[in-house]
Amino acid sequence: MSDPILRTENLTKEFGKLVAVDDVTLDVERGEFRSLIGPNGAGKTTTFNLLTGALRPTRGTVTFNGENVTALPPHERVRRGLGRSFQITNVFSGLTVRENVRLAAQAAREGGFTPVEAYLRRSDAFDDVNEHTDRVLDRSGLLGRGDEPADVLAYGDKRRLEIAIVLATDPDMVLLDEPTAGMSAEETRATMDLIDEVLSDRTLLLIEHDIDLVMRVSDRITVLHRGEVLAEGTPAAVSEDPEVREAYFGGVET
Repeated sequence: MSDPILRTENLTKEFGKLVAVDDVTLDVERGEFRSLIGPNGAGKTTTFNLLTGALRPTRGTVTFNGENVTALPPHERVRRGLGRSFQITNVFSGLTVRENVRLAAQAAREGGFTPVEAYLRRSDAFDDVNEHTDRVLDRSGLLGRGDEPADVLAYGDKRRLEIAIVLATDPDMVLLDEPTAGMSAEETRATMDLIDEVLSDRTLLLIEHDIDLVMRVSDRITVLHRGEVLAEGTPAAVSEDPEVREAYFGGVET
């Protein structure tokens, strides 16, 4: 088996006396669809923030594609191929659909420029970025809506745009933070179909409260409880684990 694309060792985050993430060691294999589940307060989003650089760990390390990225800021992790979608829709409502995607593509590709500086450069200097933007829009089913303001999109289409924005950064791995939150059953199916269609060749790490969905899409599942890894394994193994049943499936609200 090849080296994991993502590895954490003894990853810990303390907020005063509160230990939000406690000695988490995690290996995610390249091409894997891994889910991270647990009750509210289990440390899932804090773990995501540590992986992406939004938070610095109290101790422990994060290694991505063989490089220790523990001290790198979020934008440098994006440039190295680590993308993230957020629990709350994260798009620029004042820009068009195409501008949102193009800004993400430029920010990921243009070393030495801030995203705003890159965006303000002449567009004809970025023919490759424009072509990449159109490919992403086409693959995401948004090419015909490229000139529409992002703020007129329905909630489900804004989620689709957010996935397109992540895809525009050309990530090797994508962290998906509750991508179906607030969606109807039909919108959930459409979003998961989109993820399967446009991100199936990437490594995925998912936070999701819909356990039926998690069991259906995951290769492996990691269960967090009170900041610690409680269990890890295939969906079948995790669902049969007595500690998981007691702490998670046995009525603890997610």
